[in-house]
Amino acid sequence: MTPVRPKPASSVLLVRPGSQSPAEVYMIRRQKSMRFLGGFYAFPGGKVDPEDGEPQILARCRGITAAQAERLVPSEDGLPALAFWVAAARELLEETGVLPACDSLGRSVALADATAASRIEALRAAHMVKRAPLGALLGAEGWYLDLEPFRYLSHFITPPSSPIRFTARFFLAPVPVGQSPRLFHEEASESFWIDPAEGFRRHRSGEWAMAEPADCGLGYIAQFDTLAEVWRAHEDGRHKFHGILDRVQAAGVEIRQGADGRTPAAP
Repeated sequence: MTPVRPKPASSVLLVRPGSQSPAEVYMIRRQKSMRFLGGFYAFPGGKVDPEDGEPQILARCRGITAAQAERLVPSEDGLPALAFWVAAARELLEETGVLPACDSLGRSVALADATAASRIEALRAAHMVKRAPLGALLGAEGWYLDLEPFRYLSHFITPPSSPIRFTARFFLAPVPVGQSPRLFHEEASESFWIDPAEGFRRHRSGEWAMAEPADCGLGYIAQFDTLAEVWRAHEDGRHKFHGILDRVQAAGVEIRQGADGRTPAAP
């Protein structure tokens, strides 16, 4: 049987200094009713839409050029590489209410305008009902997507045996100054900050259902002693690891996987 062609997707690991650990990562639990990984714990994210690669939104990007993005990520399905960054920022807005944006002078919107919180909320509401393209909504506010803080982390492809597949790019990002993520129930039933080592433990102990990208992302962040070390490790801008299950399976090796998404350890 021919595997389903994977669709481009983006996801974001929002990170902040931890109160009891070097760093905390923001996670959601996907609604159980969702066709893909329903009930699983994950990072905010979703598929790259055609609109994410259109000139109107690309013109409102700051912090990374189209050429720089192309050197880091190949284009997919005719979409420019920069569309992955746009999709990551858009998904943050949709799933957490956080908008990584700056004004024409490069100032974070929350620092530049005391009314930014209500304006972001109104922009999100207009975007969710598709009142206008995101690029037009940003333009009306005089804002730009601030993509400079985003760091490309990893690339995962859903295994060939899955009926729904994605070729997903994962990014690290700090929470924009003056903003906080919130729970929206369109796609998530829970949202929270967690010590990455604790999230990793809960998955490996069988408490949480989690796919390989979330498991690996938490394990990766947990190895650092400070959040500053995380950012220093990403000064080169390049990704740090790839998923392996899809590549192993594509090579003809059978992978036994439990209902919770975990791959059993070898006896």
